[in-house]
Amino acid sequence: MSQTTLSELNASSKGDFVVQLSNVFEYSPWIAEQAASLRPFAGVVQLFDAMKAAVDRAPEELRHALIKAHPDLADKTQRAAGLTAESNAEQNSAGLDRLSDAEYEAFERVNNAYRAKFGFPYIVCVRRQTRDSILRDFERRLPNDAAAETQRSVEEIFRIAALRLDQLVIGDDRLKVHGRLSTHVLDNHNGKPASGIELVLTELSELGAARVITRAVTNSDGRTDVPLIGGRPVPIGRYELTFSVGRYFAARGVPISDPPFLDEIPLRFAASEPEGHLHVPLLVTPWSYATYRGS
Repeated sequence: MSQTTLSELNASSKGDFVVQLSNVFEYSPWIAEQAASLRPFAGVVQLFDAMKAAVDRAPEELRHALIKAHPDLADKTQRAAGLTAESNAEQNSAGLDRLSDAEYEAFERVNNAYRAKFGFPYIVCVRRQTRDSILRDFERRLPNDAAAETQRSVEEIFRIAALRLDQLVIGDDRLKVHGRLSTHVLDNHNGKPASGIELVLTELSELGAARVITRAVTNSDGRTDVPLIGGRPVPIGRYELTFSVGRYFAARGVPISDPPFLDEIPLRFAASEPEGHLHVPLLVTPWSYATYRGS
């Protein structure tokens, strides 16, 4: 679905309004239909609050229908049959289309256990997660009772819908759905920012292959031109950020051993606040380095 402005939505017919927002909540256009009658909206936040309120006041059977409209995660049969474009993109963002055999087996096991207990699919906002964190979340939620999981499912649906709405509707205000992961390299040997250091950000996985998220080069300020992750949540999970410092010091004529004492520096860390700002700086010389959690 193409982007639209809030003013265009406010001025559109009810039918066009519903069509534009029909899949903000998976296969549930009734939510957009109820929100349409409350126009005009002063902001995107107010629009989203109206859509959430429609879910909150819906009868139990309609809320359960909303939950059941969502697909299982990493389900090969459902993928072959076709997911909504939104669900497909969301699952791909977490690498659920490229799982190892061990990961597929783990997802099938927990999906089946969850459905057997609750009678509806496990729902989580995958744009806020990694493969590992989803599997851990499965295990944490399985002991819950049906009432707790129904409420938790609705909360996750709201997170999914917020990200979809943020991508779809442009307004003067924005929903608070984005985080940021950044870095800054300081050359403590020369006492200035380190420009030209190549770096790679990788998502780690316990059961599958590590996944490269981005590659970048530091600029004249020792930072990357754009955040390593930005304009979206920072998925909960474990990461490795590798800095190629050997080539950096060699290119600047710094006397170093061959091979260099420090060639590539891998920093392993975890992200736990998807909408927060996680800053991972590096302070480096040819013989030492340090890091900390910045902000």
